[in-house]
Amino acid sequence: MASKRTPRQLLVERSVEHERLWRKQRLALAFRIFGRLGFDEGVAGHITARDPEHADRFWVNPFGLSFKLITVDDLILVDHDGHVVEGSWPVNQAAFAIHSAIHQARPDVVAAAHSHSKFGRAYATLGRTLEPITQDSCIFHEDHVLFDDYTGVVNDPEEGKRIAHALGDHKAAILRNHGLLTVGQTIEETIFWYVTMERTCEVELLARAAGDVVAMDVEVARATATQIGQPAAGWFCGQPLFDWIAEVEPAAYGSTDPVD
Repeated sequence: MASKRTPRQLLVERSVEHERLWRKQRLALAFRIFGRLGFDEGVAGHITARDPEHADRFWVNPFGLSFKLITVDDLILVDHDGHVVEGSWPVNQAAFAIHSAIHQARPDVVAAAHSHSKFGRAYATLGRTLEPITQDSCIFHEDHVLFDDYTGVVNDPEEGKRIAHALGDHKAAILRNHGLLTVGQTIEETIFWYVTMERTCEVELLARAAGDVVAMDVEVARATATQIGQPAAGWFCGQPLFDWIAEVEPAAYGSTDPVD
């Protein structure tokens, strides 16, 4: 029987499928970036990308698979009730608890990233936010928060809701005694925010170990943030990372061909 769908409907469907594959491919590359940069720690850490068709579902890494090995074929689709809709791997309960709450609270967020990277963890023990002591630090000036309520491994959805509430409309959070969390309107933006936040934590730790730091004037920091801390800037700065990882880790595409 011939399809009764209109050309417009077929075009929309193709667009959704194209966007879904694009997001899955970028997500698989994002895990390879984290793996290459040493952001993995056992089975901890997760990155999610909202499905372009079903806003209440997100793609995420399967529980127990190394960031360094993840391909498009391995990604699982999880709904906001914690059910694996597509894929054969289990979901990390902490990934569900944190990311489902963020995706529900922030319709503008396409992707979210959390891991136990070394310098983020170290900085998280200080119980404070980052200071605008370098140009790159200004990316997070007045746009990140401290979640000062660590109660153990985040397996409870209510804990995820508290993290989402603390995050508010900001791009990042320092989870005290835990690690870093970043979000964005694109996967590239989200990953760049995470990578540069990890490095910013490292720089501030080094600077404080050397002596007293001198923070920028608030107005200068604020003006700098408007130049380099916007979503478009994060997306653009993330492009070299993804160009690099696509070149050195083509296995991330799995059985799919790269899409434009």
